[in-house]
Amino acid sequence: MKFAFLTSLLFTLPFASSFTVPTSPTLHPPVSLSSTALSSSPPPYVSKHADDPLLIRAARGEKVERPPVWMMRQAGRHIKEYRDLVKKYPTFRERSEIPEVAVEVSLQPWRNYKTDGCILFSDILTPLPGLGLQFDIEEKKGPVLRKVDTWEAVNNMHLIDPYETCPFVDKSLRILRDEVDSETAVLGFVGCPYTLATYLVEGGTSKEYLEIKKMMSSDPALLHAMLTNLAASIAEYACYQIEAGAQVIQIFDSWAGHLSPRDYDEFAAPYQKMILDVVKERHPEIPTIAYIKHSGALLERLAKTGVDIVSLDWTVDMKEGRARIDKAREEAGMKRANVQGNLDPALLFADHDTIKERTIEIIEKAGAGHIMNLGHGIEADTPEENAKFFVDTVREYRY
Repeated sequence: MKFAFLTSLLFTLPFASSFTVPTSPTLHPPVSLSSTALSSSPPPYVSKHADDPLLIRAARGEKVERPPVWMMRQAGRHIKEYRDLVKKYPTFRERSEIPEVAVEVSLQPWRNYKTDGCILFSDILTPLPGLGLQFDIEEKKGPVLRKVDTWEAVNNMHLIDPYETCPFVDKSLRILRDEVDSETAVLGFVGCPYTLATYLVEGGTSKEYLEIKKMMSSDPALLHAMLTNLAASIAEYACYQIEAGAQVIQIFDSWAGHLSPRDYDEFAAPYQKMILDVVKERHPEIPTIAYIKHSGALLERLAKTGVDIVSLDWTVDMKEGRARIDKAREEAGMKRANVQGNLDPALLFADHDTIKERTIEIIEKAGAGHIMNLGHGIEADTPEENAKFFVDTVREYRY
């Protein structure tokens, strides 16, 4: 099904007043996010575990004995087992799209460090072929995509059927739920529309994001159309992961931190909220986490999207960040959000005394309702023994 705008849905969003929904002579009928049903859907995963893992309980703000811990980008290049596996499966897409390989990579940090969360090894670009958008990931260059910067290209995007186009994700998550123990939460994740759009408009990675910022000024209607299309499919993809067994969903809008607050309100926040609203409508019991790199200027805005857990990078003091988030939620009439983060990944190169001191400092500033994590993904050359020491420090802590 081709589509361009979910006009009726956009007008119901709190952020919608910050921009005018554009029109185009080639619009297709709107798609209802809340009622979309995919005939090829397998039955939802049924948990074999009676008790919720520590991470889930902490995410809900329940009283727990210690904070749970996992690391963004924990599965991957810093682990020797992964580097050895690359020799047999040389491309990223092989490693992430062959279920048995993706499961093995996902399990490596959980086995080695006993993290409280096991996150699916995948990429935020993985669902794009399901929208008619092909990509590749070159080992040294990174993502490579055909640019999407015309009305024709945007109108050729179609709503994803993840059961048809990403069956390996379903299989990987179901295996992971059966492999990990009852104390471990399985996490899924998606990329948010603005961050995905940066790759589509730029044709790959970027330092300054000039092309997409030019589009904001020269043809905002085109960008809104692209973002709306992405939001519809990413909402489907997030729910698909939950139905396959993901117990938490983290949404990454990593590059939204390059936006001014005004542009964030127009081009990022409404589309984050579209995804979160659909997830909460269909799966209200599933905790959601949101992360933006360099989000210091946007914390209050991110909190007001209604996400359950705000993940802080390392540029924000945890105590100050938590206070700002609490105030923003109170102003919006929302329940208190929990927090995640925010150790600088570079500190995992420090001596063990420093790692322990800085980790405990963050835990104590955050208080209850905190998931310990890094402020960004773990660096590729991080010593494995230091990553383990970080996780052990959190596991040994008691409130």
